[in-house]
Amino acid sequence: MISKKLRQSPRVWISCFVVWFVVLNLLSHGDKFHPGNFAFDIPHFDKVVHFGYFFGGGGLLSAALFFSRSPSWQRLILTVTISLSVIGVWDEFHQSFFENRTGNDAGDWLADTLGAFCGAIVFRKMHPRLL
Repeated sequence: MISKKLRQSPRVWISCFVVWFVVLNLLSHGDKFHPGNFAFDIPHFDKVVHFGYFFGGGGLLSAALFFSRSPSWQRLILTVTISLSVIGVWDEFHQSFFENRTGNDAGDWLADTLGAFCGAIVFRKMHPRLL
């Protein structure tokens, strides 16, 4: 079991978010882990992957902000959603510079933004487990 002090440390959550961001950049550099490269072919599955990845990022950034500043829930959710939406735009632009990647996809960006929003909402509901 993780200690209460560690669970509530903003540095732990910020570190996890930084790792999330670094992995996002690594994944954007190539198509090795692109959903289209797997055996199953589900239409628009990449949107599910974008949603899920940014859902996780939304939860991590929510925890970092919650334990560092304890802002109002409305401000926290808005800050997380806008911040990760901007990261989503940057990620789409970043992908456009790499061969075999399709960047500037509005559907991917929308999935990123919705994932971030939902991640923040779920963190709001689940945060008592970390207290």
